Amino acid sequence: MSARLSARHSNKGRLQDLVFFQRGFDITQAQQTPGPYPVISSSGVTSYHNEFKAHGPGVVIGRKGTLGSVHFSEGDYWPHDTTLWSKDLRSNNPRFVYYYLRTVNLRRFDTGNSNPTLNRNHIHNLPVLIPPLDVQDRTADILTAYDDLIENNRRRMALLEDSARQLYREWFVCLRFPGYEHTRITNGVPEGWAKKHIGDVAGINKESLSGSYDGEIDYIDISSVTPGSINETTRYDFRYAPSRARRVVKHGDVIWSCVRPNRKSYAVIWQPAPNLIASTGFVVITPVTLPTSFLLHATTTDAFVGYLTNHARGAAYPAVVARDFEQADILVPRFSLVVAFDEQVEPLLAQTSVLRVQNQKLRAARDLLLPRLMSGEIAV
Repeated sequence: MSARLSARHSNKGRLQDLVFFQRGFDITQAQQTPGPYPVISSSGVTSYHNEFKAHGPGVVIGRKGTLGSVHFSEGDYWPHDTTLWSKDLRSNNPRFVYYYLRTVNLRRFDTGNSNPTLNRNHIHNLPVLIPPLDVQDRTADILTAYDDLIENNRRRMALLEDSARQLYREWFVCLRFPGYEHTRITNGVPEGWAKKHIGDVAGINKESLSGSYDGEIDYIDISSVTPGSINETTRYDFRYAPSRARRVVKHGDVIWSCVRPNRKSYAVIWQPAPNLIASTGFVVITPVTLPTSFLLHATTTDAFVGYLTNHARGAAYPAVVARDFEQADILVPRFSLVVAFDEQVEPLLAQTSVLRVQNQKLRAARDLLLPRLMSGEIAV
């Protein structure tokens, strides 16, 4: 039976017939003990606790803060007070419910003033069509296949990134580099190495776009960057682009958000689209005498993040400036070690980039398919 045909046989009902929500449970970081159960807030999994409040599988939606966000937990979990959780799935397929809710614009039910708030009583009566369970199962299986591929790629990327990070730490932080047994170290600096400023080995904000530029750009906003990843870009005709759209970025550059550096909003630019432009809220670090592989890891260690955090100015929006990057100290190894490191790590960066592009395409395909499956436009 196709989804289109089954839609005629779907049961008309209310959202509460598909899933009944209950408000989550308050818990602070101080009250948590590390354990296996995810604590899911409106923004997703924020920590893990040794106790749970809800059995999985379950669906969680943002009640406060990130309003209307939708999350899924396969196992037992702790739904935070900022969420609503699926107390009763009414014998429906949990993943189908999850995907269905992603097609509903829950943000329009905001009842808050300064802080967005979602009231379950305002959404429980939403009219819905509930297809037979076999259609729910097939629909969920199709969409889950995409998410499984995305998750598999994400794990592979994490392994690649961790391998590169551990190698940098071993060689250039712990100083257990090839030949270290026969190298004299004075005041923490191995023979043949030198302490320099980043501005001596890399360019900082080397190129900006002229206001007279004419054409389209792909824009990187600060909110679209999370640790190590550019999650999305926005295409603009430059005439209508945000005024901050000025930083020119090229292959091999490293971008770092100046605002709240403790959030680690940085990313490496790898095989970018033409006319990729970043916000002036970023510092763009361009390789000069050191390769991208080394600069990326040198500027993302805990010590470097601590340096930026300590130099941030401002109470509401603590931020660093380009000069803070230029004057930051960096320990530069002898050239042969840098080459050896780059030969091992550059291929890992390339593989990670390929997987990230694959995930972007998988997400785009899934998000295009999702509403068409839910509406019954596509047969399953």
